[in-house]
Amino acid sequence: QDYYGKRLQKSADLKTNACITLARPLPKAVRDALENVHEEVVARYYGCGLVIPECLTSCRILDLGSGSGRDCYLLSQMVGERGHVTGIDMTEGQVEVAKKNIAYHMDKFGYKKPNVEFLQGYMEKLSDAGLADESYDIVISNCVINLAPDKRAVLREAYRVLKPGGEMYFSDVYTNRRLSESVRKHRVLWGECLAGALYWRDLYSIAEEVGFSPPCLVTASPITIGDKELEDIIGDCRFVSATFRLFKVLSSSRAGPGQVIYNGGIVGHERELVFDVNFTFKEGEVVDVDAEMAAILRSSRFAEEFLIRGDGPNTAAPQGCC
Repeated sequence: QDYYGKRLQKSADLKTNACITLARPLPKAVRDALENVHEEVVARYYGCGLVIPECLTSCRILDLGSGSGRDCYLLSQMVGERGHVTGIDMTEGQVEVAKKNIAYHMDKFGYKKPNVEFLQGYMEKLSDAGLADESYDIVISNCVINLAPDKRAVLREAYRVLKPGGEMYFSDVYTNRRLSESVRKHRVLWGECLAGALYWRDLYSIAEEVGFSPPCLVTASPITIGDKELEDIIGDCRFVSATFRLFKVLSSSRAGPGQVIYNGGIVGHERELVFDVNFTFKEGEVVDVDAEMAAILRSSRFAEEFLIRGDGPNTAAPQGCC
């Protein structure tokens, strides 16, 4: 709270590039939407990736660690007036910046009433903020889970508030080994999103324990420190900024592998949908998928975007948010 509320006043105050690393260029639709976001909100942004998944029309989205609200205001434009975006953050100063710009953005977007709200609270205890079970289609987080001492609690709460078939789509910092006590207790490295980084294999075990599908890696890019003093403390540990997607898969959707055909037409991905590093779906093309991916597509908001053939049940009914 001290680091993000008082010490940092803008992204240029960061000592490393961990919190500003992008794995790939911004899509045009996102660039255009970003131009509508107030400069004060953008200046106080400390994310490490892009957390704008596909197929968002009318979705209910929760942003964990929403900060100044940049991603919330981007998503506000993507979900439209019938959708809704909730941001929650522990830092009072950041929440104040986000809240005071609501009226500006709703006027900018041409919305009659706000489709965003901002809450001060902890992502490990979403129930304390009044967030109910199975109330969101998507949970996002941008370079914030590393700041939480209890990662299991964060994923457990995200799983709880997601609707069946819902998705957690998040960027964060990971390391190639478990970090030493001296690194984990370094105040600047913690604020810079490095000391709290999860050993990447632990993400897989925690996700399974909570009940999520195995993590799907979307993008990854190495992080450079660029500060000699901090590099000496870190030693030979390596860090990466990565975006993963996890799904709350319906048990009724689990069957064997299958074949899927992307119908095309998702805004911004009309001809090709790059789902993760393993699966790219081109319009009208038959793709063999394993049992896990077949279950994800059957149970999620993507169900109506695909023709799914296999041993399992017919394509699930649309989940109502896309």
